[in-house]
Amino acid sequence: MNPSLSPILSSLGKKYLMAISGFILAGFVLVHMGGNLMIFLGQDALNAYAYKLQSIPAVLWGFRFILLTSTLVHVFTAISLVRENRAARPKSNLQEKYIQATTGSRSMGLSGAILFSFIVFHVLHYTVRVTHPEYNEIEHYTLKETQKHVHDVYTMVIMGFEEKWLSAIYIISMAILCLHLTHGVSSIFQTLGLRNHAWKPRLDTLAKLYGWVVFLGFISVPIAIQSGVVH
Repeated sequence: MNPSLSPILSSLGKKYLMAISGFILAGFVLVHMGGNLMIFLGQDALNAYAYKLQSIPAVLWGFRFILLTSTLVHVFTAISLVRENRAARPKSNLQEKYIQATTGSRSMGLSGAILFSFIVFHVLHYTVRVTHPEYNEIEHYTLKETQKHVHDVYTMVIMGFEEKWLSAIYIISMAILCLHLTHGVSSIFQTLGLRNHAWKPRLDTLAKLYGWVVFLGFISVPIAIQSGVVH
Protein backbone atom coordinates (compact mmCIF):
# COMPACT_ATOMS: atom_id res chain seq x y z
CA MET A 1 0.00 0.00 0.00
CA ASN A 2 1.21 3.51 -0.81
CA PRO A 3 2.16 5.12 2.56
CA SER A 4 0.51 8.38 1.52
CA LEU A 5 -2.83 6.55 1.16
CA SER A 6 -2.66 4.76 4.51
CA PRO A 7 -4.46 7.51 6.51
CA ILE A 8 -7.22 7.72 3.88
CA LEU A 9 -7.75 3.96 3.68
CA SER A 10 -7.75 3.48 7.45
CA SER A 11 -11.09 2.98 9.22
CA LEU A 12 -10.99 6.53 10.56
CA GLY A 13 -10.09 7.90 7.14
CA LYS A 14 -13.00 6.04 5.56
CA LYS A 15 -15.38 7.43 8.19
CA TYR A 16 -14.24 10.95 7.35
CA LEU A 17 -14.64 10.26 3.62
CA MET A 18 -18.14 8.91 4.17
CA ALA A 19 -19.07 11.90 6.36
CA ILE A 20 -17.71 14.48 3.90
CA SER A 21 -19.29 12.81 0.88
CA GLY A 22 -22.54 12.49 2.84
CA PHE A 23 -22.43 16.20 3.67
CA ILE A 24 -22.00 17.05 -0.03
CA LEU A 25 -24.87 14.78 -1.03
CA ALA A 26 -27.14 16.08 1.75
CA GLY A 27 -26.44 19.63 0.60
CA PHE A 28 -27.21 18.75 -3.01
CA VAL A 29 -30.52 17.20 -1.96
CA LEU A 30 -31.62 20.53 -0.49
CA VAL A 31 -30.55 22.49 -3.59
CA HIS A 32 -32.25 19.97 -5.88
CA MET A 33 -35.43 20.21 -3.83
CA GLY A 34 -35.38 23.99 -4.20
CA GLY A 35 -35.12 23.63 -7.97
CA ASN A 36 -38.01 21.17 -8.04
CA LEU A 37 -40.22 23.50 -6.02
CA MET A 38 -39.92 26.13 -8.76
CA ILE A 39 -42.64 24.20 -10.54
CA PHE A 40 -45.06 26.02 -8.21
CA LEU A 41 -43.90 29.34 -9.71
CA GLY A 42 -45.17 28.29 -13.11
CA GLN A 43 -44.02 26.94 -16.45
CA ASP A 44 -41.85 29.89 -17.43
CA ALA A 45 -40.01 30.05 -14.10
CA LEU A 46 -39.08 26.36 -14.06
CA ASN A 47 -38.08 26.25 -17.72
CA ALA A 48 -35.97 29.40 -17.35
CA TYR A 49 -34.22 27.90 -14.33
CA ALA A 50 -33.55 24.63 -16.16
CA TYR A 51 -32.24 26.50 -19.21
CA LYS A 52 -29.84 28.56 -17.10
CA LEU A 53 -28.38 25.36 -15.66
CA GLN A 54 -27.96 23.86 -19.13
CA SER A 55 -26.43 27.07 -20.51
CA ILE A 56 -23.36 26.78 -18.25
CA PRO A 57 -22.12 23.28 -19.14
CA ALA A 58 -18.74 23.68 -17.44
CA VAL A 59 -20.40 24.39 -14.09
CA LEU A 60 -23.13 21.80 -14.66
CA TRP A 61 -20.70 19.01 -15.51
CA GLY A 62 -18.42 20.10 -12.68
CA PHE A 63 -21.29 19.62 -10.24
CA ARG A 64 -22.17 16.30 -11.84
CA PHE A 65 -18.58 15.11 -11.47
CA ILE A 66 -18.52 16.11 -7.79
CA LEU A 67 -21.87 14.40 -7.18
CA LEU A 68 -20.83 11.22 -8.98
CA THR A 69 -17.53 11.10 -7.10
CA SER A 70 -19.26 11.78 -3.77
CA THR A 71 -21.85 9.08 -4.44
CA LEU A 72 -19.24 6.45 -5.33
CA VAL A 73 -17.03 7.38 -2.37
CA HIS A 74 -20.04 7.27 -0.03
CA VAL A 75 -21.18 3.87 -1.30
CA PHE A 76 -17.79 2.16 -1.33
CA THR A 77 -16.66 3.51 2.05
CA ALA A 78 -19.99 2.45 3.58
CA ILE A 79 -19.62 -1.09 2.21
CA SER A 80 -16.01 -1.28 3.36
CA LEU A 81 -16.79 -0.05 6.88
CA VAL A 82 -19.69 -2.48 7.29
CA ARG A 83 -17.43 -5.36 6.31
CA GLU A 84 -14.70 -4.21 8.70
CA ASN A 85 -17.16 -3.84 11.58
CA ARG A 86 -18.60 -7.31 11.03
CA ALA A 87 -15.15 -8.87 10.83
CA ALA A 88 -13.91 -7.10 13.97
CA ARG A 89 -16.85 -7.86 16.30
CA PRO A 90 -17.97 -11.20 17.72
CA LYS A 91 -21.48 -12.30 16.75
CA SER A 92 -22.81 -11.65 20.27
CA ASN A 93 -21.64 -8.04 20.14
CA LEU A 94 -23.29 -7.56 16.76
CA GLN A 95 -26.60 -8.84 18.13
CA GLU A 96 -26.38 -6.52 21.14
CA LYS A 97 -25.56 -3.57 18.91
CA TYR A 98 -28.53 -4.43 16.65
CA ILE A 99 -30.91 -4.42 19.62
CA GLN A 100 -29.62 -1.03 20.83
CA ALA A 101 -29.61 0.58 17.38
CA THR A 102 -32.43 2.75 16.07
CA THR A 103 -34.53 1.79 13.07
CA GLY A 104 -32.72 4.39 10.98
CA SER A 105 -29.25 3.15 11.86
CA ARG A 106 -30.19 -0.52 11.39
CA SER A 107 -31.57 0.15 7.94
CA MET A 108 -28.80 2.42 6.62
CA GLY A 109 -27.37 -0.29 4.37
CA LEU A 110 -30.73 -1.28 2.94
CA SER A 111 -31.97 2.29 2.55
CA GLY A 112 -28.68 3.26 0.92
CA ALA A 113 -28.96 0.43 -1.61
CA ILE A 114 -32.55 1.38 -2.44
CA LEU A 115 -31.63 5.05 -2.81
CA PHE A 116 -28.70 4.21 -5.10
CA SER A 117 -31.06 2.19 -7.30
CA PHE A 118 -33.54 5.07 -7.29
CA ILE A 119 -30.84 7.57 -8.30
CA VAL A 120 -29.91 5.41 -11.29
CA PHE A 121 -33.57 5.13 -12.31
CA HIS A 122 -34.19 8.86 -11.75
CA VAL A 123 -31.26 9.79 -14.00
CA LEU A 124 -32.42 7.37 -16.70
CA HIS A 125 -35.96 8.70 -16.37
CA TYR A 126 -35.65 12.50 -16.37
CA THR A 127 -32.02 13.28 -17.32
CA VAL A 128 -31.08 10.71 -19.98
CA ARG A 129 -34.74 9.93 -20.79
CA VAL A 130 -34.13 6.38 -21.94
CA THR A 131 -37.04 4.96 -19.92
CA HIS A 132 -39.43 7.49 -21.48
CA PRO A 133 -37.98 8.58 -24.86
CA GLU A 134 -41.27 10.32 -25.67
CA TYR A 135 -40.09 13.17 -23.43
CA ASN A 136 -37.68 14.11 -26.23
CA GLU A 137 -40.65 14.75 -28.51
CA ILE A 138 -42.21 17.37 -26.23
CA GLU A 139 -42.69 20.65 -28.08
CA HIS A 140 -40.15 23.30 -27.13
CA TYR A 141 -41.20 26.14 -24.85
CA THR A 142 -40.52 29.81 -25.66
CA LEU A 143 -39.20 31.75 -22.68
CA LYS A 144 -41.06 35.01 -22.11
CA GLU A 145 -38.03 37.17 -21.32
CA THR A 146 -35.50 35.95 -23.90
CA GLN A 147 -37.80 34.32 -26.48
CA LYS A 148 -35.45 31.35 -26.56
CA HIS A 149 -36.87 27.96 -27.49
CA VAL A 150 -35.98 25.54 -24.71
CA HIS A 151 -36.83 22.02 -23.59
CA ASP A 152 -40.15 22.10 -21.72
CA VAL A 153 -39.06 20.64 -18.37
CA TYR A 154 -42.34 21.74 -16.78
CA THR A 155 -44.43 19.59 -19.13
CA MET A 156 -41.96 16.70 -18.83
CA VAL A 157 -42.24 16.65 -15.04
CA ILE A 158 -46.03 16.75 -15.22
CA MET A 159 -46.12 13.93 -17.77
CA GLY A 160 -43.91 11.85 -15.49
CA PHE A 161 -45.82 12.35 -12.26
CA GLU A 162 -49.22 11.96 -13.92
CA GLU A 163 -48.34 8.26 -13.99
CA LYS A 164 -49.48 6.96 -10.61
CA TRP A 165 -46.87 4.21 -10.38
CA LEU A 166 -44.05 6.70 -10.96
CA SER A 167 -45.42 9.06 -8.32
CA ALA A 168 -45.73 6.13 -5.90
CA ILE A 169 -42.11 5.04 -6.50
CA TYR A 170 -40.95 8.63 -6.02
CA ILE A 171 -42.88 9.18 -2.79
CA ILE A 172 -41.74 5.87 -1.30
CA SER A 173 -38.14 6.64 -2.26
CA MET A 174 -38.38 10.06 -0.61
CA ALA A 175 -39.68 8.43 2.57
CA ILE A 176 -36.62 6.17 2.54
CA LEU A 177 -34.41 9.21 1.89
CA CYS A 178 -35.96 10.92 4.93
CA LEU A 179 -35.12 7.92 7.09
CA HIS A 180 -31.58 7.78 5.69
CA LEU A 181 -30.98 11.50 6.23
CA THR A 182 -32.38 11.46 9.75
CA HIS A 183 -29.63 9.09 10.89
CA GLY A 184 -26.99 10.12 8.35
CA VAL A 185 -26.94 13.85 9.06
CA SER A 186 -26.66 13.21 12.79
CA SER A 187 -23.78 10.79 12.15
CA ILE A 188 -21.93 13.41 10.10
CA PHE A 189 -21.76 15.68 13.15
CA GLN A 190 -20.51 12.80 15.27
CA THR A 191 -17.81 11.70 12.80
CA LEU A 192 -16.50 15.23 12.37
CA GLY A 193 -16.34 15.68 16.15
CA LEU A 194 -19.10 18.29 16.25
CA ARG A 195 -21.52 16.31 18.42
CA ASN A 196 -20.93 15.83 22.14
CA HIS A 197 -23.27 14.45 24.79
CA ALA A 198 -24.83 17.85 25.48
CA TRP A 199 -25.44 18.68 21.81
CA LYS A 200 -26.57 15.21 20.73
CA PRO A 201 -30.33 15.72 21.38
CA ARG A 202 -30.32 19.06 19.54
CA LEU A 203 -28.38 17.77 16.55
CA ASP A 204 -30.54 14.65 16.38
CA THR A 205 -33.61 16.89 16.32
CA LEU A 206 -32.01 19.04 13.61
CA ALA A 207 -31.31 15.92 11.54
CA LYS A 208 -34.91 14.74 11.91
CA LEU A 209 -36.21 18.18 10.96
CA TYR A 210 -33.94 18.24 7.90
CA GLY A 211 -35.14 14.80 6.82
CA TRP A 212 -38.79 15.80 7.15
CA VAL A 213 -38.30 19.10 5.30
CA VAL A 214 -36.66 17.25 2.41
CA PHE A 215 -39.39 14.58 2.41
CA LEU A 216 -42.29 17.04 2.42
CA GLY A 217 -40.61 19.32 -0.12
CA PHE A 218 -39.97 16.57 -2.64
CA ILE A 219 -43.30 14.76 -2.36
CA SER A 220 -45.25 18.02 -2.68
CA VAL A 221 -44.55 17.99 -6.44
CA PRO A 222 -46.06 14.59 -7.38
CA ILE A 223 -48.92 15.13 -4.91
CA ALA A 224 -49.70 18.53 -6.47
CA ILE A 225 -49.65 17.02 -9.96
CA GLN A 226 -51.76 14.00 -8.98
CA SER A 227 -54.30 16.27 -7.28
CA GLY A 228 -54.45 18.68 -10.21
CA VAL A 229 -53.05 21.67 -8.32
CA VAL A 230 -50.21 21.78 -10.85
CA HIS A 231 -51.20 20.95 -14.41
